[in-house]
Amino acid sequence: MSYHYLLDLALILLSTKLLGMLTRRFQMPQVVGALLAGLILGPAMLNVLKETEFLSQLSELGVIVILFTAGMTTDLRELKNAGKSGFWVALCGVLVPLAMGTAFGWLAGKAGWLPGNTLLEDVFLGTVLTATSVSITVETLKELDKLDTKVGGTILAAALIDDVLGLIALTVVSSLAGEGTSLLVVLLRIALFFVFAVVAALLANRFFRWMIDQADGRNLRRYPVLAFVLCLLMAYCAEEFFGVADIIGAFAAGLVVASTPKAKYIEVKFTTLSYLLLTPVFFASIGINVELPELNGGLAVFSLLLLAVAVLSKVIGCGLGARLCGFRGDECIQVGTGMACRGEVALIVANRGLSMGVLSQTMMTPIIITVVGCAILTPILLKLVFRNKKEVVPQESGLVDRYREAEQLEYVSERLLQENRDMMKKKDEKEN
Repeated sequence: MSYHYLLDLALILLSTKLLGMLTRRFQMPQVVGALLAGLILGPAMLNVLKETEFLSQLSELGVIVILFTAGMTTDLRELKNAGKSGFWVALCGVLVPLAMGTAFGWLAGKAGWLPGNTLLEDVFLGTVLTATSVSITVETLKELDKLDTKVGGTILAAALIDDVLGLIALTVVSSLAGEGTSLLVVLLRIALFFVFAVVAALLANRFFRWMIDQADGRNLRRYPVLAFVLCLLMAYCAEEFFGVADIIGAFAAGLVVASTPKAKYIEVKFTTLSYLLLTPVFFASIGINVELPELNGGLAVFSLLLLAVAVLSKVIGCGLGARLCGFRGDECIQVGTGMACRGEVALIVANRGLSMGVLSQTMMTPIIITVVGCAILTPILLKLVFRNKKEVVPQESGLVDRYREAEQLEYVSERLLQENRDMMKKKDEKEN
């Protein structure tokens, strides 16, 4: 048995923390530092760290926990209010990148950057650009204290719907490529998953409330353990039985926990697990996975332009959807920027196209550059678009003035969270 994974973990935790502190000193989110740590230590630069099955599985667990905690911190009323706007943002955020990506691939072929590309390959390239990775955005919005806002709720709702629409788009394109996947079967699985999620939510909520009543409202360690079990089971069922992304199942489990009286207690317990191990490994693994082969001049230009198209298509598409729902101009830009990140979903779609013979191996390099570039640029751009902007919450939500001093609360919230942890620790000591 090899114990090299212990050294890998030590290097990841140390490098992500040091570079996270460095990027924060430059007024950038710490997520950027974690991404850079993986990129610098990975095969793309120093080649000190390589992707292993252990790191891959731990990284997947990390993104599940990130979305689970996002669900726990989500106000269900705000998410419900953001449902309509989230749908239009997601719809425009899929159609516009699909059209722009396809058109860009066609123009690149005409310019000679991609000799021999086909129309189907161009359409698949557009399909790759439809996918949004919300995990990096969620972590960045947490740092900026903007997750539980009108814009943050819309981004979360749109990202969940975006995954479903992206899955449908992938199925349609795969059918055109001759894979034979039935669109009706995919839609039926998605519908069945939502039925399953509602039933599981009702049963789990009743079970949690029964346990809390039996314990006379005391904080017990069994609550976070059972909450994590629920998270893992719903993530597994979503991926294994319904063909839906596991992170959607994890987010649904987080919403269930958020509706229980012990949501804050469970959230505090998971915060430590997340920032201590899983979150750094997840973000570092994105950089570790990058392996850049040699680029010729035309392919390098194509890669940079594809990155620009990827960001602009989401900003334009999602911003247009937000505008249709009555958002202000600055809020439209914030929503579009928050949806610009690509991640594991885009790579999964690209790998599917590669295995089907629709995408060429040459196309994979620009796609990898685009995914990594979006992962690094999105937190930086979010920091810029939220700078000196205060969130305005509609009157009907009952939360007017809640975020009036949001900029001043960035460090205060961290101190309050630490005090809460200390209080919970003292209570646990008394229980024992």
